[in-house]
Amino acid sequence: MALSICLLGAYPFYPMSDDSPSYPRHTDLPISAAVPGTVAMHEEPTPPKRPKLIVFLAILGMILLIAGIAGWKAMQITQAIAMGKAFRMPPDAITSVKVKKETVFPVLETVGSLASLQGVMLSADLPGIVTSIQFESGSHATNGQLLVQLDTRQEEAQLRTAAAKLDLARQNLERAKDLSAKRVIAQSAYDETKSQYDAARASVDETQATIDRKTIRAPFEGFIGIRQINAGQYLKSGDPIVQLESLDPIYVNFALPQQHLSKLHVGQSIRLQADGLPDKVFKGAISAINSMVDTSTRNIQIQATVPNPEHLLRAGMFAGVQVLLPNKESAIMIPATCVQYAPYGDSVYVIATMKDPEGKEYLGVKEQTVTLGKTLGDQIEVLKGLNEEDEIATSGIFKLHQGGAVKIDNRVQPGNNPAPKPADS
Repeated sequence: MALSICLLGAYPFYPMSDDSPSYPRHTDLPISAAVPGTVAMHEEPTPPKRPKLIVFLAILGMILLIAGIAGWKAMQITQAIAMGKAFRMPPDAITSVKVKKETVFPVLETVGSLASLQGVMLSADLPGIVTSIQFESGSHATNGQLLVQLDTRQEEAQLRTAAAKLDLARQNLERAKDLSAKRVIAQSAYDETKSQYDAARASVDETQATIDRKTIRAPFEGFIGIRQINAGQYLKSGDPIVQLESLDPIYVNFALPQQHLSKLHVGQSIRLQADGLPDKVFKGAISAINSMVDTSTRNIQIQATVPNPEHLLRAGMFAGVQVLLPNKESAIMIPATCVQYAPYGDSVYVIATMKDPEGKEYLGVKEQTVTLGKTLGDQIEVLKGLNEEDEIATSGIFKLHQGGAVKIDNRVQPGNNPAPKPADS
């Protein structure tokens, strides 16, 4: 196959084949010499050379661009660091209170259960049919008042028979007594007549006792509950009839740990507040202290008596009890909202004047570890860690930190009442 040669800018291109006519070829002269600017077929083209100056300037431009970007970023970082050092968090708004000692009346707090001075479920002593009910549910009953009458017709008939025999025995005894005084009859005959009289009298008493046992009366003054029976109902022995409770005064039973036993005595004052009566505080006194300590709980049972003239307290109610201790104490009491509780220790935030790194003064807080004592309403006692006239934060403590700036706003204060009421909480 014939080859074609392209002479750039001088000769046209002629395709050749085996059948085409032959033309003279100038092979004896070099192409480059005969025709300038041409490339021989057996030679490779040489790429044009770039100037060194252009390459140098490009590299220099890249270096300067990178240096400029790095300098700009360094300037931004430096400015951000300076702004971070100069930044100050705005002060947190809190409330505060100054620490001072207060005279408190220590109490022992516990819970108790109310029990009536006298209380009983009246029941049938003997079986019988209810013939009449002489009370209304929830009414007041006096001592000895008739409440329920069972059927006693058979006993009443037996009583009349026994009374007739007693009358006959009495007459026989009177005759025998006269005859014995005149020594008409033997002493044994008189003794037999007197024995018959005593037996007749006992029979009357026995029948009367049976009637009384079927007549249920109030054993003491109190309030009647809801009746459990109806007229015409047959009662077996022991069937419940109605609850009877004496409510004035009333007992409150409670327990205290044995370590407080030395602080307790009969006649000691107590305060009582029952669920359902939040606005009423009842006063009473300890009436009995148990003779032994419970071995399972190491608590001692105590009973106090509380006047209840309005009958507001009822047996079985749950109540909070405070036993008043005689000694007055001077203690540092702070609101319970001041305390930050933690496993490693309880603490409060004390407000003080501080200085920032530039030496400027500001109002800040420092965390102070405290040892706590007993609680009294909204307050808690501080045994160690605070001094009088210290100013502490009372609210907003969860957003505070050591050295943080604060702003005091005491327009609204948290609860700080040693005897709060539910309406205050």
